[in-house]
Amino acid sequence: MTPADRLRAAYLVARDALLAERVPEGHWVGELSTSALSTATAIMALHLVNPFEHRERIDAGVKWLADHQNADGGWGDTVKSFSNISTTMLCRAAFKMVGEKPYPDTITRVEEFLTLKAGALPARRVAAIRARYGKDHTFSVPILMTCALAGLVKWDEVPRLPFELAYLPQSWYRFAKMPVVSYALPALIAIGQCVHHHRRSRNPIRNAVRRLARGRTLKVLRRIQPTSGGYLEATPLTSFVTMALASIRRKRSASEQQVIDEGVRFIANSMRPDGSWPIDTNLATWVTTLSVNALAAAGDLESLDTKDKILDWLLKQQYKERHPYTGAAPGGWAWTDLPGGVPDCDDTPGAIIAVCNMNMGWEGGNWGPGKHWIRELQNKDGGFPTFCRGWGLLPFDRSGSDLTAHAVRAIAALCTKAGVFYPDYMKRMSSDTVPRGLAYLAKQQRADGSWLPLWFGNQHAPDDINPVYGTARVLAAYRDLGLQDSPECRRGVEFLLIVQNADGGWGGAKDCPSSVEETALAVEVLLDLANNEATDRGIAWLVEAVESGRFREASPIGFYFAKLWYFEKLYPLIFTVAALGRACALAKPQAATSAEV
Repeated sequence: MTPADRLRAAYLVARDALLAERVPEGHWVGELSTSALSTATAIMALHLVNPFEHRERIDAGVKWLADHQNADGGWGDTVKSFSNISTTMLCRAAFKMVGEKPYPDTITRVEEFLTLKAGALPARRVAAIRARYGKDHTFSVPILMTCALAGLVKWDEVPRLPFELAYLPQSWYRFAKMPVVSYALPALIAIGQCVHHHRRSRNPIRNAVRRLARGRTLKVLRRIQPTSGGYLEATPLTSFVTMALASIRRKRSASEQQVIDEGVRFIANSMRPDGSWPIDTNLATWVTTLSVNALAAAGDLESLDTKDKILDWLLKQQYKERHPYTGAAPGGWAWTDLPGGVPDCDDTPGAIIAVCNMNMGWEGGNWGPGKHWIRELQNKDGGFPTFCRGWGLLPFDRSGSDLTAHAVRAIAALCTKAGVFYPDYMKRMSSDTVPRGLAYLAKQQRADGSWLPLWFGNQHAPDDINPVYGTARVLAAYRDLGLQDSPECRRGVEFLLIVQNADGGWGGAKDCPSSVEETALAVEVLLDLANNEATDRGIAWLVEAVESGRFREASPIGFYFAKLWYFEKLYPLIFTVAALGRACALAKPQAATSAEV
């Protein structure tokens, strides 16, 4: 079999595997990784609400944690993740709270891990958790609150959260200098009230203000709770909220009790048969748009026999009203079709590009609100944030290079008809949005030519960064805008070529183990920007991965809820289809020319 035949065969295997993952309705749902952190928080929330009613679920969760403890005694965010202090402390708290006697070996090993990593004293462990997140209290305070509820640390070690700020108008939030990210409002309210209950301020005026704000902010908490009961469709966030309120022993208002009851319903419904919980319910909208765009990159949308159903389904996922959670204007898309989703600046561009790919010449209808939604989100620095404009205090609220590139690509897609990009039309349609975005990207390019993404990382790289993912995503914007010869694009290409591994694949950074996701992302963009021997070696790596079945092995490269690792079952399939399909598409004209000669 010739290399061309092997390439084509590998692509068809990957494509058919991806198409087979569709649900009966025609789109994709995927499967998110199971999480030790989600499992630990879920069983603690159920225990604090009613340990007798939920005994079976709690016992199953504890057993799953014991069975999936890492060899070093700790736990990582996924079953493929390295142990870390945060998840390990939460798992230790879970055993302490719900019952540790049946698992003496587990407790001995986790204590050895914590002592080795942070010391035996609780204060040292608290310091290690705080150091992991710095000034961002989004995750450190919930973890410390949980440890305090389990009796592992003192309440004096848990920072207070100004939950009274949640009563301000949503438009004022970005000026209030919140200590948590914009999407963590439920945690601010519930955990803030919990800490206040267990650790009152010495300032009587502040106590009075918080006493007055308690009921009002609980109404806000109930108002933004989705019909599924799960905030952001996320088990950890919903569990933190539920356990925080359940731990406050007082006569509850109707709003407070409803938040707890609905949270418990979500947690119970989210449990998996093996006793574990995932990090989120699903990324249905995100993986569907990624899949459509991968097939489009391969020039193979005709293989998608459910295209009309997907187009109809995708258009229905666009938000038509202002979102109660973040106050986002109508016109955006979230990562999921479930009620806990929130529109953001990765899923919205992805959806716009997918709709354009499925319906060339798409005009009118819903794209106008989507385009305006993106434009209105642009920050003063020219970049695009995830959820809310103007929040720049904490890392995951700032502009991101991958988000900015995706937004620019979406605008370019709206200016492309029948495969032809019209830059003049883009200038009229987007005003200075794209130039400002490109200027932001130029400023964010690192000295080595790379860009860093906001929501993706690599646990093998220093500081968990993933410049390969970020650079590949940004270069796709330069490619789509016809800026292949720009200095920024050339430097980005050089970076990817330099960090290629000796085996032909790519990891998240130089000398990181090659993965399917990162190799496929690099290959797909390099095929159009530097189709050379290095790209051929990357293609060969992917072909072998398909032939051996390794192309199904997902890597923990995603971040969720402030640096919480996850992996998604469909990522390696999707990215492989895009890369190998693009290689096949670009090889066709060359093959035709050779035949003519």
